[in-house]
Amino acid sequence: MSKSLKALLAAGTLVLLAGPAFAAGDADKGAKVFKKCAACHAVGENARNKVGPELNDVFGRTAGGLDDYKYSKAMAKAGEEGLVWTTGTISEYLADPRGFVPKNKMAFAGLKKDDDVANVLAYLATFSKDAPADTAADAAPAEEPEAKMASAAEESAAPATAGSSTREGGVHGLGRVATAEEVAAWDIDVRPDGAGLPDGRGTVADGEMIFTEQCAVCHGDFGEGVGRWPVLAGGQDTLTRERPEKTVGSYWPYLSTVYDYVRRAMPFGNARSLSDDDVYALTAYVLYLNDVVTEEDFELSKDNFTEIRLPNEEAFIDDNRLEEPHYADKGEPCMTDCKPDPVTVVMRARILDVTPGSVDDDEAAGAGGVD
Repeated sequence: MSKSLKALLAAGTLVLLAGPAFAAGDADKGAKVFKKCAACHAVGENARNKVGPELNDVFGRTAGGLDDYKYSKAMAKAGEEGLVWTTGTISEYLADPRGFVPKNKMAFAGLKKDDDVANVLAYLATFSKDAPADTAADAAPAEEPEAKMASAAEESAAPATAGSSTREGGVHGLGRVATAEEVAAWDIDVRPDGAGLPDGRGTVADGEMIFTEQCAVCHGDFGEGVGRWPVLAGGQDTLTRERPEKTVGSYWPYLSTVYDYVRRAMPFGNARSLSDDDVYALTAYVLYLNDVVTEEDFELSKDNFTEIRLPNEEAFIDDNRLEEPHYADKGEPCMTDCKPDPVTVVMRARILDVTPGSVDDDEAAGAGGVD
């Protein structure tokens, strides 16, 4: 626990930490900001622990106080030393999680805007019976996540035309034909030759700012990876080693894969929230982290995108599976007794659990593999 936190606990003044900037917030706006948290935390009816603990009734809860969640040693110790989640302590923690409780396992870098902190407090207050009355400023109770998801699902399922409500899912009678608009919304793939690229542009410097706010929580400030989240940079000349470091700079063949993946799936827990310009900027910053470009004012755009070549492109070969005997002869694949000798395990998993944050990382790092 930080020295400042210990001092405040000793003085019994933690509840006074919430200054005017955090006096009130907007729960509806907080629900939108909370999307950054939803990848790890759940709140609302039927909320369960995920990578992080569920946050119902968090106000008044002792840090590390849920019996069915395994906290980091740092967070459990903070609770033992008297840390209770109040408007003030939650505000401080949301602003700088790793500074407020050092060595806790929450990787999120923190909310940098006072309004965002206040709004998240207001949102959490709608799910906590012990929240201070002035946490939310005339905000109606926020719609619970499950209700919002159900509403969104109903909207998505609503027929575009009167005739499209008929179930058309073959023998099982499930689903319906997707509308042209729905297909277009997902038809956003980008090919190595640049086909599918949207108009837009972004610089390395712009990408660094977005990366720090949206990506560094998992991938580290310099693409080094936090805990067991993916490493994005480095690893050059490691592909022949027993444990290669497969990054964008050392392994990936095409820049289009970077753009397409970021655009489609990132940030984790809030996919499709980035503009096309944001994705160009982030892609440029990933190039910079891997020394593919070296200038901070480098601008990536649709015009120069195909000029960029990743270092490992030439090491990939065409997929020739259709030329293999099984495919060429159109034969049936072997399903039983295909190997004359007994089957043996020849490699071991590095750790049994491979999902970052789903177990105590300190323990997982030393866990054995399986035979």
